[in-house]
Amino acid sequence: MKQLFTLAFLLAFSLGFSQLVTPDASPFAKVEQRVGLTDITIEYSRPSIKGREIYGNLVPFNVLWRTGANARTNITFSTDAVVGGKSLSKGTYALFTIPGQQEWEIIFYTEYQGGGAPQELENDKVAARFKAKAIKTAHLTETFTISVGNLTSGGGTFYIDWEETSVPFNFTVPTDQLVSANIDRALSGPSSMDYFRSASYYYAEGKDIAKAKEWIDKAIGDGSNAAFWQLRQQSLIYYRAGDKKGAIEIAKKSLAAAEKAGNADYVKMNKDSLKEWGAQ
Repeated sequence: MKQLFTLAFLLAFSLGFSQLVTPDASPFAKVEQRVGLTDITIEYSRPSIKGREIYGNLVPFNVLWRTGANARTNITFSTDAVVGGKSLSKGTYALFTIPGQQEWEIIFYTEYQGGGAPQELENDKVAARFKAKAIKTAHLTETFTISVGNLTSGGGTFYIDWEETSVPFNFTVPTDQLVSANIDRALSGPSSMDYFRSASYYYAEGKDIAKAKEWIDKAIGDGSNAAFWQLRQQSLIYYRAGDKKGAIEIAKKSLAAAEKAGNADYVKMNKDSLKEWGAQ
């Protein structure tokens, strides 16, 4: 009986111990960023310096590195992209690097599962390979960080930061081609909102303003059912298209509608525009 009790105790202790959860030394991180119409996801583990010398020691120069800790760092693109001047098809890639003192080699690898860098790269799995400058920073980055910044509707910059080193490299995504294709599809049988969104995009991106004016007019119609924010957009397009008189008339309608709706932001924006445009 005593032996059975001891066995049950040890089993219970073993099961309880197997469920013990402790913090990871290099915690997992997930970064999600939409750029234009492209979703970019970065999944990686983040080691910290903890008083160690990193580059040239913990991370040797001129040796293939998994670029993080634990499992391979993955970057996923929901559309095709161009990274470091190299074309990538949409999908998921492992991010490997070869750090150097002055520049790094950046490698996007199709075999993204696994824990660590392979012994040797297989050429048919190298989707993109290019060099990026290593920049010495004025500040210390304690915890390894991969981020996305310098964003526009058509691209941005990846940053690899750790210790006193930053390695940026640029990417672009086919936003204009995707939006233009969406516009072409939508305008084969467009709704008023399709016209409005198309006009707004052309205005924001500095494209054909005459076409934007044509589309915004189709979206708004006689204006009797238009919201103050729609009228605001129409007035801005009119002004850029050179129709100052029309812009002022529409801005006054937007102002009145915004005041009725109690939207202080649009009231102020319309008043500021009317003053700038010399409205009486």
